[in-house]
Amino acid sequence: GFCDSAEKGRETLPAVVPPAEQVFSQIMQLFETGGAQQAGNSTRAGLVRNLCMLFEAADCQWLFGSGCPKVLGDVVVALSDYAALAKQEADTGDPRSDAAYAAAADRTADVSLLFLSLLAKVEASKDAENLGIGAVRPFLGLVAGPIYIFAVTHGAEGPWSHPRTRSRAWELLNTLLQTVGCQSAAEFLRGQREEEEGWFAKVMQLLKPELKKETWKLSPATKYVFAWTLQQVTWPWLGPQLESVLPPSLLISDDYRVENKILGVQCLNHIILNVPAAELCQFNWAQVVYHALYNHLHTREAQLIQVVLPCLLDLLPVLERSPLQQRRKPRPPTPCDKVLQLVLTHMEAEHLLLLRRAYARNLPAFVERLGIRITRHLKRLERVIVGYLEVYDGPEETARLGILETLKCTIQHAWPRMACRLAVLLQALLRMVWDVAVDRSPTPEPVKAALLQGATECLILLDRCSEGQVKETLKAVLHPPLLPSSQYQSQSRSPHPADLEPCRRREWGSYRCLHTANKKQSRAFL
Repeated sequence: GFCDSAEKGRETLPAVVPPAEQVFSQIMQLFETGGAQQAGNSTRAGLVRNLCMLFEAADCQWLFGSGCPKVLGDVVVALSDYAALAKQEADTGDPRSDAAYAAAADRTADVSLLFLSLLAKVEASKDAENLGIGAVRPFLGLVAGPIYIFAVTHGAEGPWSHPRTRSRAWELLNTLLQTVGCQSAAEFLRGQREEEEGWFAKVMQLLKPELKKETWKLSPATKYVFAWTLQQVTWPWLGPQLESVLPPSLLISDDYRVENKILGVQCLNHIILNVPAAELCQFNWAQVVYHALYNHLHTREAQLIQVVLPCLLDLLPVLERSPLQQRRKPRPPTPCDKVLQLVLTHMEAEHLLLLRRAYARNLPAFVERLGIRITRHLKRLERVIVGYLEVYDGPEETARLGILETLKCTIQHAWPRMACRLAVLLQALLRMVWDVAVDRSPTPEPVKAALLQGATECLILLDRCSEGQVKETLKAVLHPPLLPSSQYQSQSRSPHPADLEPCRRREWGSYRCLHTANKKQSRAFL
């Protein structure tokens, strides 16, 4: 048969050559129901290598004649399934052994070489006298999608791939792009022109059976292929495919594993940024995404919070109308108000530094988003600001820098409400400045300079919105007035009983107690 003739080298084929359709039909029978499966993997690996030599020695006219592209497409799909990992029986993590991964890597390497030989024949057929691009276009329409999925699957960095197979997989992807006339994977998926349909819809159609609720965990590479493919398609090409990409993204983000949640949220964020708001709101998709992201705010994983909060910030403009269009007075709470209320509740009681940094890093964006409406949250926001300024955050001081930026934005937007909070905020800022000035920890000098610069900017803003009260207070602290000796002696003999009485609402030294703050401030002036 064809295997014996291929093994003899690249000599001329026999005078009577069976049609390619008949040969590849027999190969399909061997792969699916023949003795190759019963004989073991070594026999099937030999069959793949012989098939690769057949592609190298075959004539282009024989390969891409009439009726052959359909059978060749079936062969490509069968070879992709042969190189794929075995399906997991249950959601038990990734229990495969190193031997199973090594065997899969060997199969992938052989199939990659075969696909490279096949694409080389396609490229040669474009310049053939009796073929041309029109003869191979139907074949490319059948095999471009499966070969793309195969290349991306084994090109991703994962336990199922090997450096050798990854390099061959990316070589295969580049060869495929060159064969179809595209410069990049994004151009391959979306099309070379805006009015031209790319391969994204066909790829998603092939991935659809693998992205169902019952099947998406059976292969560890499926979610990475979907996520990587989704990231390549941007506006305006992603909008028409919203119904095919949003359900898998929600499904992945709803998993119990943190890495799957992060991957799903990243996919949702890409969809929000690249799909028009009208299409997101058309079937209430935006509300579905909002509730899915809002539920993630109750997590204790800092990595997940770090991707959820920016995603919510990108989604909120889609959900909320412009404030100029809201004629109801008072304005009802918006989704941004609800999110910020929950975030401040978590921040106030949070003690883990990683979570405090994640919250503080994204808090200024919420203040900018709300604008003057931040006055609804000033009471709780003040407690969060003062509490975070008191705590050392490590060498990078991420939380303190984020809170200083938050305070700066709050003063700029809600400056009429700052005068009544001047005493508490001024005391917190001066304490932080003193802590930074006497700090002997390994905090870099640029970080200390950034803290002092942020505190200085906040003090300047507070002074402007309080009509110079900050300067007057600082003068009194730096140059306290001298008291007469008789008044000094009378005050030093016996303190007033009210001064010794602790606050009934809060303990001494609590920044939440205005009574305590006023007592300390008056004593500092003296």
